[in-house]
Amino acid sequence: MSEPLYNTAILRLAATIPHQTRLESPQGTSRKVSPICGSRVTADVVLDAAGRVAAFGQEVRACALGQASASILGSSVLGRSTPELRAAHTALASFLKGEGSVPDSWPDLEIFRPAQAYKARHPSILLAFDAAASAAEEAAVTASA
Repeated sequence: MSEPLYNTAILRLAATIPHQTRLESPQGTSRKVSPICGSRVTADVVLDAAGRVAAFGQEVRACALGQASASILGSSVLGRSTPELRAAHTALASFLKGEGSVPDSWPDLEIFRPAQAYKARHPSILLAFDAAASAAEEAAVTASA
């Protein structure tokens, strides 16, 4: 029997999203919206001198899966580089399609294996990672200007 899409672990993560306060002076901000369900995530980022996430804030208005994804992201985003964030987003997208495994540095994303069979849920799961990577990319451009 396969694991249910919405389970206790997903619901627990959805209820405990770290960094749920927008930053006052971010270097980069990105808002991503799922056209399928209307879920949305706005991410704010400040990078340190080495180009790693020093401060992070997010506003999450998503289903439990999107909230759980934002929770996983929020718990491990500090100290990540812009390329690491984009690579995590790309790897998560591949994993959801059944074309790869979760990134070694993000093992908690394995929780979304049951969602592989639900293509309409993929955009919501990807929102937080896409928003964080895009915000970090914007911050990197701002910092180098």
